[in-house]
Amino acid sequence: MKKNYAILGLGSYGKYLTENLYAAGADVLIADSDEELVSQFADKCTYAVTADLSDPEAIKALGIKNMDVVIICMGQSLGPSVMCTMVAKELGVPLVIAKATSKQMEAILYKVGADKVINIEEDAAYRAARRFLSENFLDYFDFGDNLAIVDLYPRSEWVGKNLKELHLREKYNINVIAVKSDNEMSSHIDPMLPLTSDSRLVVVGDKKDISKL
Repeated sequence: MKKNYAILGLGSYGKYLTENLYAAGADVLIADSDEELVSQFADKCTYAVTADLSDPEAIKALGIKNMDVVIICMGQSLGPSVMCTMVAKELGVPLVIAKATSKQMEAILYKVGADKVINIEEDAAYRAARRFLSENFLDYFDFGDNLAIVDLYPRSEWVGKNLKELHLREKYNINVIAVKSDNEMSSHIDPMLPLTSDSRLVVVGDKKDISKL
């Protein structure tokens, strides 16, 4: 069954989420106080509503109590973010995610009921730092206290060898979940296919094991 999402606030982050969730087949409700902006995204979502997101009655009128996930994307607007978070939790929304732009805002949003707070700048800096630490790393995704997923180029000593020869699980305790070759990413991995310098691997493992790379 498809999940229902509400995106409250159409800043750059809200726009990105709207386009990608809807393209993936999800039911998406968007709301923003900017009527022109809402109109621009009307064909990129399931429902588009112009609403004052600082008004609790206007927020309730959106019908978000029927949503599986509400994502509040107004990182620059603390008041509306707090109001939307509080109303969503009061209405019994199972998962309320809010965007923050500072540690102080993050703490406030958690205090008023957010289930998860995304600090965009902090997350981006953390991932960038991980990439800077290794010239092979293309991207780094943090999943909780222990798990990480990394998009990387093969180390120089891996080039010309296949995954069966490399024994990455035994040596590094990591699992290769996808391989990109010739501009195509696939989870159907041929363990006998030699890696090239342009190959890309998506691997998952504990952070302590990922750090060994």
